[in-house]
Amino acid sequence: MRRQLITGLLTTICLVVLLGGIYPLAVWGVGRIAFKHQTDGSFVTVNGKVVGSALIGQNFTDKDGNPLVEYFQPRPSAAGSGYDPTGSSSSNLGPSNPVLIGQCNPVQDTDANGNPAVDSSGQPIYKKNSDGSPACNQSSVPQRVIAYRQFNGLAANAPVPVDAVTASGSGLDPDISVANALDQAARVAKARNLSTDQVVAVVHAHIRSRIWGFLGENTVNVLDLNIALDKLAH
Repeated sequence: MRRQLITGLLTTICLVVLLGGIYPLAVWGVGRIAFKHQTDGSFVTVNGKVVGSALIGQNFTDKDGNPLVEYFQPRPSAAGSGYDPTGSSSSNLGPSNPVLIGQCNPVQDTDANGNPAVDSSGQPIYKKNSDGSPACNQSSVPQRVIAYRQFNGLAANAPVPVDAVTASGSGLDPDISVANALDQAARVAKARNLSTDQVVAVVHAHIRSRIWGFLGENTVNVLDLNIALDKLAH
């Protein structure tokens, strides 16, 4: 019994030292030496100024949080307020969840203290639009589809790429599908006083092939694409 306890204790100590100390230090050391750019955060710089990361997406919005029409927009993000690396997460809603797929999930209003508003009988009070119609949860897929088509000037029945209306598992995906980028090209071109063909050519020049030629699909890094367009304007 004593021998077994000593053997177990020594094994535990060895594993703690190996897996909790030596292995992490070895991985860190190899990363710092062979992959310094990646371990530093894969920062992207323009004229000596850091403008983002190649591995973490970001929003391209104005001070009020509205998407900028002259920039390609990333896919939705459920990480914090959007692409927060300290809050990486997905919506965790199933494909049949009414909050995700409902055509119009009304948004409950709040009182002066920020608490959910209810009437005298305890029933929820929902927000209203200026025309009196119910304010819908804009995070549902149907509402995102409507907003995507309107923002990009697409027909009411135009197909919408799935990555344009759903968040990734991490909420930090820096890439979008080629179809998503091409759907946005005309809107970006108009905002920048460029021809659609010019913007489409930039999209095609920044397509990244599948990993190892067969994993995933071709993608476009949104930050790289927007930087290229800014350079084209100058």
